Amino acid sequence: MAAKSTLSNMVICLTGVCLVCAAILGAVYSVTKVPIEQASQKAMLTSIGMVIPEGGELSEAISDEATGMSYYKSVAEGKTIAYAVNSTVTGFGGPLVLMVGVLPDGTVYATKVLSQSETPGLGAQCATSESFISQFRGLGPDKKIAVRKDGGDIDAITASTITSRAYALAVSNAVTLVKTLEGQVLNEADSWSGASTKAEQTENKEEQK
Repeated sequence: MAAKSTLSNMVICLTGVCLVCAAILGAVYSVTKVPIEQASQKAMLTSIGMVIPEGGELSEAISDEATGMSYYKSVAEGKTIAYAVNSTVTGFGGPLVLMVGVLPDGTVYATKVLSQSETPGLGAQCATSESFISQFRGLGPDKKIAVRKDGGDIDAITASTITSRAYALAVSNAVTLVKTLEGQVLNEADSWSGASTKAEQTENKEEQK
């Protein structure tokens, strides 16, 4: 005889289904958690290796509460030879996350895009355009890390001013953090902003459609 359909029966059935689904999801999560974390850590170490010189011993991730950024120190013979800074800003399409290698004197060693959601064919070129990315390699502390439109030394990606500004800002923030850690005196070119301003985005909206 079929069970009588009542509200209480429906609630019991739905509760049972939810409990089973929750148990399955929990089991899947427990199985995949470690591999995912290992893959993420491997990808992070690979990106760090691409932006700092070889030969140092890498520290654990260190968080900087004042800026919200995290960084790693590469140490050799008791001296820090480079920093790898995880720097995030707001680009045209959303968060733009970079790994920035910086030497103790404030020189940019190299950069690597970790994630971005910029416009394909335009701002997304920040992760692939060698002519754009190469401008940051070996960029000395005497240079202004900003696009030329803002008085800096960086040529922006064509029709992607906002993305180019964001990329430069992420690098500049990383350099400023390293200068602070090294006890260097900051100047007006050093920035702490975490995002492109609304005014900047409005000003360049037509340039990067």
